[in-house]
Amino acid sequence: MAAMITDPSRPPPPPADSRCAACGTAFRCGMGSAEGCWCARLPVRAAAPVAGAGCLCPTCLLTAIEREQALAAAGVETVPAADDAALAARVAAAWGAKTMPAGALGALQALGARLAAATGRDAPRIDRVAMLVFAGDHGLAAEGVSAYPPEVTSQMVRNFAEGGAAVSVLCRANAIDLVVVDAGARTPQPAGFAARGARFVDARIAAGTANALHGPAMSEAQALEAIGRGAAIARETGADAIALGEMGIGNSSAAALLAARLLGLPIDAVAGRGTGVDDAGLARKRAVLARILDAHPDARTPLAALAAFGGFEIAMLVGAALGCAARRVPVIVDGFIVTAAVLVAARLEPAVARHCVFAHRSAEPGHARLLAALDAAPLLDLGLRLGEGSGAALAVPLVRAAARLLGEMATFSSAGVSGRHDGP
Repeated sequence: MAAMITDPSRPPPPPADSRCAACGTAFRCGMGSAEGCWCARLPVRAAAPVAGAGCLCPTCLLTAIEREQALAAAGVETVPAADDAALAARVAAAWGAKTMPAGALGALQALGARLAAATGRDAPRIDRVAMLVFAGDHGLAAEGVSAYPPEVTSQMVRNFAEGGAAVSVLCRANAIDLVVVDAGARTPQPAGFAARGARFVDARIAAGTANALHGPAMSEAQALEAIGRGAAIARETGADAIALGEMGIGNSSAAALLAARLLGLPIDAVAGRGTGVDDAGLARKRAVLARILDAHPDARTPLAALAAFGGFEIAMLVGAALGCAARRVPVIVDGFIVTAAVLVAARLEPAVARHCVFAHRSAEPGHARLLAALDAAPLLDLGLRLGEGSGAALAVPLVRAAARLLGEMATFSSAGVSGRHDGP
């Protein structure tokens, strides 16, 4: 594929050869035949073009290649657009006919419309919800970026699976199936470990990622393997909607690195206190993360950034988001770390974002930046910064309520209720 990248020394092709005869893409890189075009090399990209797909500049081309790799790893061919205008019109008309003043259910109506668009159904049903909590360790934790030691990751995996964590309680309270996934904790659970009230999945890639200060956190092959495992685990749940959570000492730092690089922001704008570091700890954390960004100047495309900075749990979250969106299963997104993973997924395949419900706005400063980049309106703003999927679990009752109101609430006609009367 390297031969396809622009050679600035070559003159531009003549006008007659400036477009691919097969797909019409304008060549900007001195290429003049369909055999070299992305439409022949990248069939998924050709089948589902998005903004920038026709550009053959190195960044766009590498992103197209990464999209193809990520979708293949996730076991999907494409992600539906979730922007059916006819469906949206039917849903708007359905809300307008309900026994209530126009717009009286406020944000719940927008939520119902999003669920309809994501599922492709006029009356989506969101009965069974699964919470996937992916956990992994990060080599960069050795740089003192967290208030807690790395062994907490494995300890919290056990706490999730045994029912003692906040997300465990919230899942019980809201009839959510909890699935706890060891994506790559430094210390594995002991042989024969059995969860209580949850399902435990050992999907370890390795005993934590490498220290991103000294090289990529993971190889591209590891990142793709993690994407595949995340998509497979989400698929196996068979749920109507998937809520996503995470755990990993150092993962707010990894998320901040992804946000800074993919949004083009300084690290101070997106790196917060994470597990609760004090002022000196925050300054140290930001200084370390700035050095890590400088150490990876070429990691600017989504998959490259994920491999350079991310964790195994973040990569599995990317795969879960891609896989669910491809199958039209709504994704309920938790806080800062999960939203960073969704940003990676959406940069690989922009249609992913329309399949997501954003549960809340966390107290981490970078979360608001990520939500804005994804044009996301969170359902809740409770000052949470726990992670685990706690905010997503709290949003599940709203998701279920919006779907049932859209599908079950009577209309003025069906209930025999007089509609609005305007005029004298």
